[in-house]
Amino acid sequence: MESLEQGNDKSRPVKRPLTIRAGKKLRNSINSICTSQSRIPVAPILSENLFPWTRILGDHWSEIAREAEQILKFRQAIPPLKDISPDHARIAGDGNWRSFFLIGYGYEVPENCARAPVTASLAKQIPELNSAFFSILAPGAKIPLHRGVTRGLVTCHLGLKVPKDTKNCWMKVEDEKVHWGNGKWTVFDDSYRHEVENNTEETRIILLIQVKRPMHILGAALNNAVLWGIRRSSFVQDARQNLSNWETVFQKMERDERA
Repeated sequence: MESLEQGNDKSRPVKRPLTIRAGKKLRNSINSICTSQSRIPVAPILSENLFPWTRILGDHWSEIAREAEQILKFRQAIPPLKDISPDHARIAGDGNWRSFFLIGYGYEVPENCARAPVTASLAKQIPELNSAFFSILAPGAKIPLHRGVTRGLVTCHLGLKVPKDTKNCWMKVEDEKVHWGNGKWTVFDDSYRHEVENNTEETRIILLIQVKRPMHILGAALNNAVLWGIRRSSFVQDARQNLSNWETVFQKMERDERA
């Protein structure tokens, strides 16, 4: 998830910009503590072997991919990220990055979990899960340079539908460029600056999983407190409401499909 960076908007309540500014001021200090307390390496790209659960989901990647393909039939009912989270407007572009949430910051989306039962069941078994969703990037889409909210989370991508022209569909984390592969994991620390481009004529679909970083007791306690605050902030609560609004669109398309 992107840094809580927002332009001035006098129509918004005062509380939101103050929360964002406070988060920005504290982020570097929090990340420093996460670095010192981390039980795994602190680096832009990480090994999937640090997280044993990746093997289980990887074994079921084709089933997960089939569920994602079924959902993609209702592409226009899958909300662009910018419509779910206004705080992501700077990086979410013109709607060419869509997200089908199963779980976001610990909140389940029951209707979506029912639409992807295998994926949802597997995701719910992941220790210290924060979020799980299908991330859908349209042909030609670009996500500009940005960084995540906190080093207390680790982001894991499972390739489900990767363009054949893999060299032109990539993510760059700091100075490392990586390419997705079907059934393969890409694990990284999104508190480092990163950008994404899909310079192909095909859609890219991944399962995006975010988990808490394994840390020693002080770091884990701080991380839980930070995530508790984010979970209850307008950053997440507005996104939940926006997802609820989009549910009616999905249901209508499903009815039209059955008719």
